[in-house]
Amino acid sequence: MTNSHYTTIAAMSGGVDSSVAALLSGANAGVTLKLFDGESSCCSVDDVEDARAVCQRLEIPHYTLNYKDAFERLVIDRFVSAYERGETPNPCIECNRSIKFTSLFAETDALGFETLVTGHYARIRKIGDAYYLMKGLDAGKDQSYVLYMIARGLLPRIALPLGELHKAEVRAIAGEHGFINAHKRDSQDICFIPDGDFSEFIKRRTGKNYPPCKLIDIAGNILGERDTSLRYTIGQRHGLGVSYSEPLYVKSKTDTTVTLAAEHELYGTALLANNVNVLVPDKITGTVNLTAKTRYKRGESACRAEFISDGVLRVDFTAPERAITAGQAVVLYDGDTVVCGGTII
Repeated sequence: MTNSHYTTIAAMSGGVDSSVAALLSGANAGVTLKLFDGESSCCSVDDVEDARAVCQRLEIPHYTLNYKDAFERLVIDRFVSAYERGETPNPCIECNRSIKFTSLFAETDALGFETLVTGHYARIRKIGDAYYLMKGLDAGKDQSYVLYMIARGLLPRIALPLGELHKAEVRAIAGEHGFINAHKRDSQDICFIPDGDFSEFIKRRTGKNYPPCKLIDIAGNILGERDTSLRYTIGQRHGLGVSYSEPLYVKSKTDTTVTLAAEHELYGTALLANNVNVLVPDKITGTVNLTAKTRYKRGESACRAEFISDGVLRVDFTAPERAITAGQAVVLYDGDTVVCGGTII
């Protein structure tokens, strides 16, 4: 892969979003990452070919980079370790943090590309001398939550051309330009676990025999037994397999117990987060009033936030927040602007 005069390169997954982003940005080249050898819901051989076909239509070169080793080590292994600790990680965020906006950016930078384009639904705006990460205009597709970890210094060199568009407009643009993936289905699953069975994936990968677990209510009464607590995440309702007088949800878990509770018992009023990335430093001094998002598909909640000892962020909610989950991200907003984000502990 060489670069003698190109300035802009688009990360292309083979999907319609990244393809249209490459078109709208006038990208000089496209790059697809090979991340995983097994069955995958993205970055498959077909996805690579779709990205290559779009690049041919745009008359720009297409490159494929092998990041499988890095993805195994930095994303999959961390995902497995987090589940073993009883957390519920978000591997898409870790992939953005460790692969796309670190390893890939460093490699394309070394080759002389000035700007990296992605197909995320978010915006980057320059106001005065500063750059800000902001929500995409399509509220149903906004992906600013999964981009909070981008280093502030990289914002001037990242292009997010879909931030002003709605999904229907993106598909229409792809169709108008004859892209092979104009009507391709969006990937909804974790790419390396397309069947959604986390526990079986982890058991196959580690070869470990995890201990069985008891399902208990908050009084400690045993409601059932299962093969492993890996099957459960905080807030889960379906697939519990227990009979009770009211719907039950996963409230907490350890290696050997999963505590179930009624819906109203899932709520908490505060959380702590570490590994915090701050994008707007002047908005997070002292105690500040912001809004917080604790899951990708969840709305924002009013909160007060402040840093406490050792760089840990404390977030106190105005109203109780449902199913605060270790391993997930909390992202703080000031209106449409991402202020900071971190990992819930």
